[in-house]
Amino acid sequence: MHTTLVHMRVKPEHVEAFIEACRLNHEASVREPGNLRFDFLQDPEDPTRFMFYEAYRSEHDAALHKQTLHYAAWRDSVEGMMAEPRRGERMEGLLP
Repeated sequence: MHTTLVHMRVKPEHVEAFIEACRLNHEASVREPGNLRFDFLQDPEDPTRFMFYEAYRSEHDAALHKQTLHYAAWRDSVEGMMAEPRRGERMEGLLP
């Protein structure tokens, strides 16, 4: 299993629009053939901090995600909303 934790911080005035853009990305991502999980999380202490927990069957499946139209639309739509560059953290999925 190929997993990535994507850490994101957005400008406060863009929180609601960012959530909507991520909802659309999530709904399409979970339908990708190699996707196992695509969780979208918000920090309860700081509503401008978010995280994706992405799990794919393989590194190849994760790479295919970056080639989808919905990923490109999400990436382009949130670019100006970011307070800092997003940071991906690769993890090895052990269980389940």
